[in-house]
Amino acid sequence: MVDEGETTTEGITTVRLFGGRLIKRLMLHPQPALANRSFARILLFLFSIISLFITHSGNAAEHFRTPARPAFPRPLSDYHDREIPGLINKLVHRIKVEPFNLISTLIFFSAIVHTFLTQVFTRISRRYEHEFDALEAQEQHPEFGTAAARRRDKLQFRAHAWGFMGEVEVVFGVWLIPLFLTIVFMKGWSTLMTFGASVSTAEPIFVVVIMAMASSRPVLWIAERALASVAAIGGYGPAAWWLTILSVGPLLGSFITEPGAMTICALLLRNRIYSLNPSLELRYATLGLLFVGISVGGTLSHFAAPPVVMVAGTWKWDFLHMFTNFGWKAALGIFVSTSTYFLRYRKELFSLKPIRFSDVTQSRPIPKRITTIHLVFITWTVATAHYSTLVIIGFLFYLAFLQATSRHQEIASLRGPMLVGFFLTSLVLHGTCQQWWLEPVLGGLGEWPLMISATILTGFNDNAAITYLASLVSNFSDQLKYAVMAGAVTGGGLTVIANAPNPVGQAILGGEFGENGVSPRGLFLAAIIPTIIVGACFMLFR
Repeated sequence: MVDEGETTTEGITTVRLFGGRLIKRLMLHPQPALANRSFARILLFLFSIISLFITHSGNAAEHFRTPARPAFPRPLSDYHDREIPGLINKLVHRIKVEPFNLISTLIFFSAIVHTFLTQVFTRISRRYEHEFDALEAQEQHPEFGTAAARRRDKLQFRAHAWGFMGEVEVVFGVWLIPLFLTIVFMKGWSTLMTFGASVSTAEPIFVVVIMAMASSRPVLWIAERALASVAAIGGYGPAAWWLTILSVGPLLGSFITEPGAMTICALLLRNRIYSLNPSLELRYATLGLLFVGISVGGTLSHFAAPPVVMVAGTWKWDFLHMFTNFGWKAALGIFVSTSTYFLRYRKELFSLKPIRFSDVTQSRPIPKRITTIHLVFITWTVATAHYSTLVIIGFLFYLAFLQATSRHQEIASLRGPMLVGFFLTSLVLHGTCQQWWLEPVLGGLGEWPLMISATILTGFNDNAAITYLASLVSNFSDQLKYAVMAGAVTGGGLTVIANAPNPVGQAILGGEFGENGVSPRGLFLAAIIPTIIVGACFMLFR
């Protein structure tokens, strides 16, 4: 009887032989030599990587039998370091016991550094795009030959590659590559497979689906009508619209999700305020208020803001908990900060000359039955948030409904939701490997230090990352959970990367700030006062 391990090994040998023969044939094939050799090099690289994965750490057959292995990442109880005094000594001990800890954390912090370089990568991408466009314009020229066509293709690839590296939402996904390679080389292929299967992606899947549904035309139409009814109290003037958008608009994020609220508020501000050519100071003040308001405005519910979604299931926070502990304080902070800025810029706001605008949605009224069905789909998604299979099934029916009612819909763009979902999934995978230092570091802080630390850290990273990493700490009290959430949402307006919807707002309004777009320094200075106000509301009204 043939052993299963021998059979698997023979199969792997066959694959290698076949791959080697195929690569050799491609290298020797005369037409076209260059293309075949390039393809052969790619195949050689892939076969080398696959072979290395399979043969690493002993007999290849063991990787296909999925043997029992120690838990990964290593449980905190396995370090046996309760008696070790001092934070530094404890962390050094954990690195000695598990060297993978140090490497995974270096990769994680490299990803954070990468987030600060996204604008650099974007500029490189644009430079390649300009070169590509210039070369593309010469395509019909008689001297445009094979070499020029090859360079054109390279420029197009480089422009997209650097542009991909410049997307804030994909940064952590890019750094999954070295993380996965490290796991394979240090722990084995089967450990990576077990690790991937053990991580729950229910929250990222929910965020993708709810963002796509909440950004639909019927839902945005409802939101715009709601804001217009409030602005009517002030006679639809620029000051009335400014107050309405910045005080009521962010609270809609608790129901149509923060990205949906950011989209409708930014579009309305562009049409109703920025088009009237206000001063640069008022433009930045408006943007700072918008970003801070959106970040805290999603805390009335437990399903609309990514930093809340990432911990609501783990910490057992429901709608009532969010509203009573965070929601009304967020509303108070938004009202106070908006009123403060209104008093500062009231003369300029009243001096703006209103003109006639079309609706943001630029649409005819939508039948009530279609809007109702949209709300039913959103309700289903919220009710089944922790059951990914049901969420996906509901989403597939929703996409079919969009197609059947296309006359009253817009083409569903999944790019934004998919990027946010990619970011959150990557964050979960990275964060799971960071528990070894998070537990002793965050667990040793009090309420105010933790809240301030979370606010500052949010400025350098997405607030969903802060709350998720905090959810990995097992000994967090209710007071510390509150403090870290308050700090994370409070700091969500300080930078563009601090909150997932901020890039959406920057994309819509960036053209209103000149050729160089939004200045990070200008945004920070405009957002600092609202940040202090909402932070005080969270921490003083306990």
